[in-house]
Amino acid sequence: MTEQHGGVSFAPDEETRLILDSIDEFIEQEVKPREKELGETFDNPRLRNAPNGAVADEVIDAVDEVRRKSAEAGFYAMNMPEEYGGDDVSNVTWYFAKRRVAEKGRGLSEFMLAGPEGPKPLLLQAEGEQVERYLEPCIRGEKTTAFALTEPSVGSDAPSMKTTAEKKGDEWVLNGTKQWITNAPHCDFAQVFARTTPQDEAGRYGGITCFLVERDEFELGSRNNAVGLEGLQAEIVLDDVRVPNDRILGTRDGAFYNAMSFLSLGRLELGATAVGMSRHLLDLCKEYAGDREAFGRPIGKYQQISNMVAKGRARNYAADAAGTRLAWQMDEGQGTVEQSSIFKWFATDTFWQIADDAVQIHGASGLSEDSPFMEHLHLARILRIVEGTDEIQLNTVAKQNGLL
Repeated sequence: MTEQHGGVSFAPDEETRLILDSIDEFIEQEVKPREKELGETFDNPRLRNAPNGAVADEVIDAVDEVRRKSAEAGFYAMNMPEEYGGDDVSNVTWYFAKRRVAEKGRGLSEFMLAGPEGPKPLLLQAEGEQVERYLEPCIRGEKTTAFALTEPSVGSDAPSMKTTAEKKGDEWVLNGTKQWITNAPHCDFAQVFARTTPQDEAGRYGGITCFLVERDEFELGSRNNAVGLEGLQAEIVLDDVRVPNDRILGTRDGAFYNAMSFLSLGRLELGATAVGMSRHLLDLCKEYAGDREAFGRPIGKYQQISNMVAKGRARNYAADAAGTRLAWQMDEGQGTVEQSSIFKWFATDTFWQIADDAVQIHGASGLSEDSPFMEHLHLARILRIVEGTDEIQLNTVAKQNGLL
């Protein structure tokens, strides 16, 4: 039994340790063999995507298979409530699980725990038929979703969205374009945010409603091939799309407030990924620095190289401590606006620096498409933008301290 000092323990409890061991087994038995089957189609970025940017069909099939098997094993959405098919694990356990998967590096294992395509707290507002049609299949890994908030000219300033929904009888007519929407090309339905009441009537943050829109009801625009997410993002085009009134998710005109109330979880998840991926890269760097020789000795014996690894280790240690504390505070029901912004910024900035150093340490081989380092660098760059940019996180911290 782990002894607690002053009522605080950073050690996973027995349930969490068993989950982490089971995750390791799942990756060895289910994920790695599938990656081996795909071979170069998965390993080589040039073969993973078609000329138009679309992900190869066999890769998408493998992703779907990993997600479904993970759901069957009880991992995929285990942080969701038991009444809908989840296991209601704590935020601390979910953090450790997300971190553990990320420690394996980039691969199919990234899809075994629910990400942007999976169920989030906002979807828990589903009522009536929405539960059986959208929420529960999403938790079981049988359906995937897309969070359609960002627009071509609207990113961090989400309340200024141009997409509208006009009530006509028992239906709503949606018009607008969403951009950089992860999983848009592959989702079964999208959670689309639209303005239902003008700002001058509802206020800046009011008047926004979320609608559940089926994949065959909207058009897919151009693919947004962001590095590291090639083929996974696209535009969603809404041209007089009609959806019934019972497709409103949550409260009319209150979607923006509802979405913002769940920001801490998204930032915890991305931070956990950054911490785990950083650990993975540091392990690779330590091994390489001990084996690779230059001028008659291992390069790790040179202070420039050893300092890169040491500084990365120190920052990763601090980021992990911040993530564990944030997850605990969320479980305790404490306010975490400032803490989640601090963690998301620090963890992703740390990942970016470590990923860049990893390329530098490996020299020319770090630039090769046969190595994992550039893909990690691409992901690290993405994580500094999604779920709130670096600048938004720092502004939030400043506001919480009365400076803005």
